[in-house]
Amino acid sequence: MSLEKELEARSGGVCELCGSSEGLSALEVAPSDGSASQAIYVCSTCTSQIQNPDSMDETHFNCLNDSMWNETPAVQVMSYRLLHALNRQDLVDMMYMEEDVKAWADAGLPDENALVYKDANGVTLQAGDTVVITKDLDVKGTGFTAKRGTAVRNIGLVANDDQHIEGRVNGVKIHILTKYLKKS
Repeated sequence: MSLEKELEARSGGVCELCGSSEGLSALEVAPSDGSASQAIYVCSTCTSQIQNPDSMDETHFNCLNDSMWNETPAVQVMSYRLLHALNRQDLVDMMYMEEDVKAWADAGLPDENALVYKDANGVTLQAGDTVVITKDLDVKGTGFTAKRGTAVRNIGLVANDDQHIEGRVNGVKIHILTKYLKKS
């Protein structure tokens, strides 16, 4: 039996989140092995909102009040993740999941403790990016000034410090405050 057919039989031909019967398709709940036990049957509205979290309609996802109690672990995991994304901690606290299902659900959540490096304009920096210095900076211990407008290529992120990056200026590896940089 195909994945779609198996999910359709399990769900009774309706979206496992909102109950709609329009535009249904299979959606794997990552990390997934591709089996029906790690996928859900959802409508096109739920799918588009899951895939584009910035466009989530909290009103549409009032249906999670019911789907969070579904006995299918994949549905529980997706409900848990969506409730987290919607900041509905009151409902998350009410959920009960087996330890392995909870671990699966937590594996798909963004790491809240991850450092985010941002330049002077608030643009997120990644290792390997090229940045431009926005202010003349005296480089301690080297006797030169890193001039405004100097491009620093292939930057590195300083571990446990989102205010600094590493880069080479005039062949010397230095740490630079992110508030004096802009991504190019």
